[in-house]
Amino acid sequence: MTWLYFQFIMRLSWLAAAGSLVFFLTSPAFAVEPHEFILSNGMKVLLVEVPKAPVATVQVWYKVGSRNEVMGRAGLSHMLEHMMFKGTAKYPKGEFSRLIRKNGGTDNAFTSQDFTAYFENLAADRVELALELEADRMQGLVLDRPELTTEREVVKEERRLRTEDDPQGALVEALFAQAYFSHPYHWPVIGWFGDLDAMTLDDLQRHYDTYYSPNNATLVVVGDINTESLLLTIKQLFEPIPRGPEPKPIATMEPEQKGERRFLLKREAQVPFVMIGYRVPNFTSEDSYALDILDSILSHGKSARLYQSLVYDQKSALAVGSEYSLLQADPGLFYFYALVSPGQKPESVEDALHQEIKRLQTDPPTELELQRAKNQVEAAHIFEQDSNFRHAMLLGQAESVGAGWRKIDQFVEQIRAVTTKDIQRVARQYLAEDNRTVGTLIPLPPKQPETPSTTAQQGRPL
Repeated sequence: MTWLYFQFIMRLSWLAAAGSLVFFLTSPAFAVEPHEFILSNGMKVLLVEVPKAPVATVQVWYKVGSRNEVMGRAGLSHMLEHMMFKGTAKYPKGEFSRLIRKNGGTDNAFTSQDFTAYFENLAADRVELALELEADRMQGLVLDRPELTTEREVVKEERRLRTEDDPQGALVEALFAQAYFSHPYHWPVIGWFGDLDAMTLDDLQRHYDTYYSPNNATLVVVGDINTESLLLTIKQLFEPIPRGPEPKPIATMEPEQKGERRFLLKREAQVPFVMIGYRVPNFTSEDSYALDILDSILSHGKSARLYQSLVYDQKSALAVGSEYSLLQADPGLFYFYALVSPGQKPESVEDALHQEIKRLQTDPPTELELQRAKNQVEAAHIFEQDSNFRHAMLLGQAESVGAGWRKIDQFVEQIRAVTTKDIQRVARQYLAEDNRTVGTLIPLPPKQPETPSTTAQQGRPL
């Protein structure tokens, strides 16, 4: 699955679990610090002992995503993710997931702009099975032409469901395409139809040989494990896998945006949808922490500024929010969105979004607003570590984008240091008119089915 869709699912589950979460936040660091090891072939291993329940998660993260593709082969990383479940000589098609399910576990994978990750959640005494299966397909994947033909149609159907038939998903895709002209963030993780049709078995084999090597991977295991004994097993399984080539770094950087960009997208839909994106720095900049707090002030919860203004007071939007992630390999996109209420004009809703951004640029948030936002961000960060799966995800993502897990260890301290002046400064610097891209979804009425009489008339010879 794609990372955006996976994040959406995980966010719903987090909100459900955190709705009644109230506790005093004290610890800025990981509750249990990872044990880090580098195998002789270059693979990084992070092991975290959490003995509170007899379960564990095993995750293998590869530093390859859609940013590692080239124009004309968009979607290659995501397609390879699908093909990784097609089997090896030792474990034929379907055997991987069947064995995991037989042992009471679950498995899946996701692909993003920056990485591809595979995971198994299962009982702690079954961890070695997951490790053996992952080691096997790290070097022994069998790529088959008939399977590619079949899976290509599966991915195309996934694209139809989440982009072609989803007007809001289509607008998100178009926003990135307009905001990035040169950088690979320009194309969608799932790829375009033309690129999917053009993809060959040789393309996939090259991608696999280049990026699916131990020196380009991070293994994360979190749960009821014993580090010393498990490390021996990991070495036995993974160290025989030879080191692969060092993937070339991405050299293409997006130049500075010199003016506002606008576009309209006309699709069958019930109501308009407005999106505004700004290119912003990632974790490499200290400003990323202030941007994270700014995101919370504007859009996290019903007490946030955007919801209070557009949904509650003006009633011009049915839903409103924003998205920002500092854990990206390259500078990303901070975007705002609003689902326009029936009878309202998208231009008015866009103006209302601009006004809330401008208000933050001219008047800094109150100390109460700032502290509430910090509490929200810190609570989410600490709550993540209460779950083996999400704790491992945080470690894997940090390692895969180049931040390193120790950067996460400093996160709460950096968040606590953000001031109201920092919020106002980054709002002025990055949420500027010349740095924004605006997309508006214009609804089209549903196509009317042709009546039999009309069809007969169209087919009648002259």
